[in-house]
Amino acid sequence: MQFFSIIRIVGILVMCFSFTMLVPATVALIYGDGGGRAFLEAFALNFLVGTLLWWLCRHNKNELRSREGFLIVVLFWVVLGLLGAVPFIILENPDLNVAESIFESFSGLTTTGATVITGLDSLPKAILFYRQFLQWLGGMGIIVLAVAIIPLLGIGGMQLYRAEMPGPLKEQKMRPRIAETAKALWLIYLSLTLLCAFAFWLAGMSAFDAISHSFSTVSIGGFSTHDASIGYFNSPMINYITVFFLLLSACNFALHFAVIDRLRDKQSRKRGDILGRLYWGDYEFRFFLIVQFGLFLICTMVLMAYSYFDNTSVTISQALFQSVSISTTAGFTTNDFSQWSSFLPTLLVLASFIGGCAGSTGGGLKVIRVLLLYLQSKREIHRYIHPNVIQPIKLGKHALSERVVDGIWAFFSAYFFVFVICWLGSIACGMETFDALNAVIATLNNLGPALGNVSSNFTQVPDSAKLVLTFAMVCGRLEVFTLLVILSPVFWKD
Repeated sequence: MQFFSIIRIVGILVMCFSFTMLVPATVALIYGDGGGRAFLEAFALNFLVGTLLWWLCRHNKNELRSREGFLIVVLFWVVLGLLGAVPFIILENPDLNVAESIFESFSGLTTTGATVITGLDSLPKAILFYRQFLQWLGGMGIIVLAVAIIPLLGIGGMQLYRAEMPGPLKEQKMRPRIAETAKALWLIYLSLTLLCAFAFWLAGMSAFDAISHSFSTVSIGGFSTHDASIGYFNSPMINYITVFFLLLSACNFALHFAVIDRLRDKQSRKRGDILGRLYWGDYEFRFFLIVQFGLFLICTMVLMAYSYFDNTSVTISQALFQSVSISTTAGFTTNDFSQWSSFLPTLLVLASFIGGCAGSTGGGLKVIRVLLLYLQSKREIHRYIHPNVIQPIKLGKHALSERVVDGIWAFFSAYFFVFVICWLGSIACGMETFDALNAVIATLNNLGPALGNVSSNFTQVPDSAKLVLTFAMVCGRLEVFTLLVILSPVFWKD
């Protein structure tokens, strides 16, 4: 294990991350409502830590193997989450203790959106911006960003990329070089952010709110600059814009890349059927849209049956917004969905287990895994009836290897194992069983709000339980296996 090389790389990445503290410091300077000094102090501390780690190991530049790549990803997220909590610890408004600061920092970076802060409308703009900015950085994965913009580190890029990017088919590369792939992903990510911010601004948001909410929308994070979340704006147009960009961001970014690449081909552009062939032709995306439409339809019918809202247009708007927001693990709200009629609140929270597509900024198990679990279950039922039949699992005409299928079941088992451990740990820390269940669902799926006492914020959660839930966030963001791999004794054997 190349420990000194790992420390050197983490030091460089921490130094790079420290400069992000200057962005909210600039926001504080522009608005002049406080917070700037805390971010300058955080920048100095983070840069000093990164410089020290790099300096001590600056001569170690050995090539990374897969094991080192996994360890760097985990170490970087842990170190980054801890250092990202520094501004919250220093700030007097909001007045957070260490456990709350760590929880808020990890919630932002993992795009979970669970918060321990109330009174957002009265906070300085710099703090509000920082929370949103953390989610935007964490959305696509800071390791991918680092590999894209710092090609001179001498890091084995593919090892980091494989450990960071979500999804079961992540070894498939869009281009031969990982740096080019990462740059393409971030270009798409940045473009969606700018388009989203512009659309929000045209719909009536202030420039600050438009930029801030574009960060948390494209990253599917769910943080807001207002306690009432998107409901603060009371605008159907803003609701529909949010839904549109959540659906785009919950789609596999590799699919966006393929569409853009095909549009550049003049011959392909003449055919006029690129969107249909690539988007609707993708089985995961098609299944994702079917799930979204089904949830929307169920929510609309139940809300109409119980006459929860005054008119049909409001019912459709609210049903569409909340079904998409919760199922994609964004966690934005326009009203308290936990008070909705019948089984809808439970249905939406459970839908977060599906989450977004692989290679998206969404959380959960990922749509492709759920689809493959369904196909595998269907095959097993068929085998009971015809035990001698050999039936491979196919997505269209492509048969999947048994290794991929076995990996899906292994991931599902690990996910359930972490879920149970975190649930029991939260109960042991003093939480009620129902609240602990919802808190773990919200954090492991990177959802944010859930039901019970965690329907709006996590202020009532004990500090010890906040640390357990922070672990669940990291497991969800790194898709369980990356974290569990380094906890295995086999990982540490040469």
